[in-house]
Amino acid sequence: MRIKILACKTLEAEINRVLHEEGREDIPVIWIESGLHNYPKKLHARLQEEIDRITDCDRLLLFFGHCGDSVNGLVSGDFEMVIPKFSDCISLLMGSDERRNAYGRENAAYYLTEGWMRGERNLWVEYQYTVDKYGEEQAKEIAEMMYAHYRTLALLDTGTEPIDKLYQETEGIEKTLGLKRQIVPASVDRLRELLRGTLNPDFFDIVKPGETFRTMLGACTSVQ
Repeated sequence: MRIKILACKTLEAEINRVLHEEGREDIPVIWIESGLHNYPKKLHARLQEEIDRITDCDRLLLFFGHCGDSVNGLVSGDFEMVIPKFSDCISLLMGSDERRNAYGRENAAYYLTEGWMRGERNLWVEYQYTVDKYGEEQAKEIAEMMYAHYRTLALLDTGTEPIDKLYQETEGIEKTLGLKRQIVPASVDRLRELLRGTLNPDFFDIVKPGETFRTMLGACTSVQ
């Protein structure tokens, strides 16, 4: 089976790890910049654009969550697509939406990984931009409003990169935004399952060739 991957750069380290461990570094990967997550319609358009370009493929693996419903309405080519049933990449790394939501409710958590910190539009980059534009005092006021319902900064530890490095990098965020850092166990298990093709229907949707993915319906409907 000819396999290709369409993936978010936020997950680059984790995906490259799984490809290496599974001996599948030969699989072509199309990387999508993480900043598009802030614009679901633009992300959807970019995903479809890349899907439409793909040839010589039997199965396309999307290493994405639903990400603001950006995968809703994606149309497969002459190949099947596999789309994880997770609201976003955080849930994908935590194993389920249920676990992510339960932890978030209990800890009022804002989630980060090393990949998110490398992203061009992470919360610290956005805060520094606000400081440059409005000054530090007003930037703090804006940040307090934006993150008022968060208490903790949940650092996902997938065992891929040293969590100590991320912990040190986020010290300034804790001090400035008042979010207490917590290390949260995560894993690449779902990524590995997606790559291996062990597709539990509780976690993955399969879109047949020539079909449109409809998340709101919970099913795939054929394109006429």
